[in-house]
Amino acid sequence: MNPGASVPKENGEWNGSVLSVAVRISILSIVLCGIIYPLLSTGLAQVIFPKQANGSVIKNEQGEIIGSELIGQLFADPKYFHGRVSSIEYKAEASGSNNYAPSNPELVKRTQESMDTWKKENPDVPVNQVPISLLTNSASGLDPHITPESAQVQIPRIAKMTGISTAQLQELVKKNTDGRDLGLFGEPRVNVLELNLDVKKLAGK
Repeated sequence: MNPGASVPKENGEWNGSVLSVAVRISILSIVLCGIIYPLLSTGLAQVIFPKQANGSVIKNEQGEIIGSELIGQLFADPKYFHGRVSSIEYKAEASGSNNYAPSNPELVKRTQESMDTWKKENPDVPVNQVPISLLTNSASGLDPHITPESAQVQIPRIAKMTGISTAQLQELVKKNTDGRDLGLFGEPRVNVLELNLDVKKLAGK
């Protein structure tokens, strides 16, 4: 017999040893992954990105939370800028939209309804001047942004409804337009809720 070879243990001893190791690894994993890591990542997020970590909330002048920069809201009042079409009416718990093919009759019907609504609310702006993104759903149905062009084409309606001059509304759109991320990624965009807060503030003066 090889003097250096280990002596086989009884099955009960082996089982006990394996169980002990498994329990210790499980406890260590729970402590590291379930307590230390979440506390560390949450703490760092609160220090480095406190606004984002708390939901990128938007508050009114009274300090009340009225929304988030990340989730759109439904604006039906014609005196405010409207966001993209949302088949779920911006309900965050129902994120998503029907993934219709271009040839699907339901998509044609939905787009035609959007066009009819536009004609009714914006008689001064022909449909052929409206960016297609303003008449179609986003993938999530929660998009809080529109393109600067989608905001510009709504200015005639809002100027008429609020009495705010076209020049003032153009300045508000410009003020609320965010450029490409890092100057390279994405497209220029306008947060509809933040823009409408400025419209409300200006209309109230």
